Amino acid sequence: MPDLSWEIRLGGIVAGVDEVGRGPLAGPVVAAAVILDPANLPRELDGLDDSKVLSAEARAHYVTVLRRVAIIAIGAASVGEIDRINILQASMLAMVRAIGRLGQVPDVALIDGNRAPKLSCRAVTLVKGDTISLSIAAASVVAKETRDRAMTQLHARYPGYGWDHNAGYPTAVHRAALGIIGLTCHHRRSFAPVRAILEGISLDPIALDAAE
Repeated sequence: MPDLSWEIRLGGIVAGVDEVGRGPLAGPVVAAAVILDPANLPRELDGLDDSKVLSAEARAHYVTVLRRVAIIAIGAASVGEIDRINILQASMLAMVRAIGRLGQVPDVALIDGNRAPKLSCRAVTLVKGDTISLSIAAASVVAKETRDRAMTQLHARYPGYGWDHNAGYPTAVHRAALGIIGLTCHHRRSFAPVRAILEGISLDPIALDAAE
């Protein structure tokens, strides 16, 4: 289970940082930065783990608690930015924005993975950090909950793609809908499956209407 060993070892104010949404065919990439107070960790955070192993109900519970006891900030990069600068750089941009919105500059940004953006504070990367660091695990949960909710809201406007349950990832339902319905303005044109559909139906007026 993740704990605060790395945060205590680094010392000072440590912000755990993680992002979600590199793989989907649609929607933004979202990052979260979370500062935990080791002296103020309520029992309600027991069991907090990497967002990928938690149920939706558990994630919602932990986000509610984190909003009460932690400093949290969200950053995102849009579909347009993803297509313009690529998904890796857009992920870095989302992290920079999240850290910049904390309201204070941390001494260290503890970042999940092996790459870090250029920051005004020290950055330390931690591979599989969401399974090791409690701050990163918290950030992973906040980022996933934020993005999932955004995609559920988009599902209400574009119900054919299953975004309320696939969050824009390339499931069979989503990929089939691309061929039947066409594209929306929320699809990432730089991603190969979307680009292939776009090139194949570029003169189809129904698809063009759906992409508006």
